[in-house]
Amino acid sequence: MISFKQLPIEAKAAVAAGVVFFSMMLSRSYLAEKLDFRTRRWLLRLQMALFANTLMLMGSLHVWRSTVTTFTRSSAASSFCFMLWKIAVFMFLALAHSSFFTLLFLVAEEPYFFSLAAYTCLGAYIILIFFLFTLGSVEQAYKFLAGRGAKAGTGNKNRTALKPVLAVLLTVVLAVVGLLNASQPPTVNSVEIPVHKLPSAMNNLKVVLLSDIHLGPTVGKTKLAMIVRMVKALKPDITVIVGDLSDAEAKIIRPAVEPLGELDSPLGTYFVTGNHEYYTSDVSNWFELLKSFNIQPLHNENVKIVSPKSTSDWFCLAGVDDIEADVLRYSGHGMDLKKALRGCSSEHAIVLLAHQPIAAKWALQERPDINLILSGHTHGGQIFPLNAGAYLLNPFFVGLYQVGQNTFVYVSPGTMYYGIPMRLGSRAEITEIILRSP
Repeated sequence: MISFKQLPIEAKAAVAAGVVFFSMMLSRSYLAEKLDFRTRRWLLRLQMALFANTLMLMGSLHVWRSTVTTFTRSSAASSFCFMLWKIAVFMFLALAHSSFFTLLFLVAEEPYFFSLAAYTCLGAYIILIFFLFTLGSVEQAYKFLAGRGAKAGTGNKNRTALKPVLAVLLTVVLAVVGLLNASQPPTVNSVEIPVHKLPSAMNNLKVVLLSDIHLGPTVGKTKLAMIVRMVKALKPDITVIVGDLSDAEAKIIRPAVEPLGELDSPLGTYFVTGNHEYYTSDVSNWFELLKSFNIQPLHNENVKIVSPKSTSDWFCLAGVDDIEADVLRYSGHGMDLKKALRGCSSEHAIVLLAHQPIAAKWALQERPDINLILSGHTHGGQIFPLNAGAYLLNPFFVGLYQVGQNTFVYVSPGTMYYGIPMRLGSRAEITEIILRSP
């Protein structure tokens, strides 16, 4: 039987990841009631950071071998430039690994430079891993098709060296493009959606949809103030925030949230939780903070949006907790559609706020009379190559979908970004939704 010491380092990293994951499940199941709230919150976030890092360790070993070890036998290995390259690769990997810990120690009103650098390296890390894997697969396929009769020669060595060089160059180019794209203000996307049984007096009602702002290590007060200015310029009747507003505790990041107090939509501003609100384990404090800014959380509940022209004309605006609350066993929270739609009948139009597209799918299976669901969560994939995964894992990816004759789902690609200050194959968006009466 092979001992732990005899395992290759990649296998040791995999075992470590498994141990951390098991400890996460154990603490959620058996320690949740035995630990005080603050300890439980810190333990969960620390476990998530450790789990991500143990998984990344396997990729980091591959990056090091591909970009450093591969060249150690070359004539340039003893040069000063190669020493600088080794230091640069090590620092790159160290910053990428440290990014998850900035959520614990480096969150303030405005992002720290270290946090921006760490998450930029994390984004480049993901891209680099993809290209190293892809080019390596192409190389293996070439060897298989070409046969292995010929001995390894200079041509093979050149191809081996070319792979990491090409991967690094592609990563640098895409990282720069992604950074420039994400640094731009969100685009304003105007969408007209027919809403079955919407009163004619409420025709052309304007709803501004925000999602996935992710206040935290790389998004601060300045960016939120810009978003609020853009929303106010649109003069919406209603503003809705469909989750993942923040990645930090309310008390820590309160100064960054203050611009939200300037939102003044005449028919109200509403909020539902996303999965990241539950990762902060601070939802109750967030609810109180948002209420102080006249933003109403819809905690499995609904409100009547009454037409300014006639009190007899109204529709039902409902919101559900994010489904991650059930996974995390967050006390008093979890998606409860029956409670959220209590009093909402098919005689009036129903608009539902649900952070995740999978929750939108479940809601329609239970209540097909819902006319419009507004979601977020996917970020449009945010960066290449994660776009493909987000597309495959969600029943609705991004944009407008018609489900049945009288039901629509709109998925926002996100108003900012999570952590990594990059956008590749997606664009941050503020959505201006014009509700049309049939």
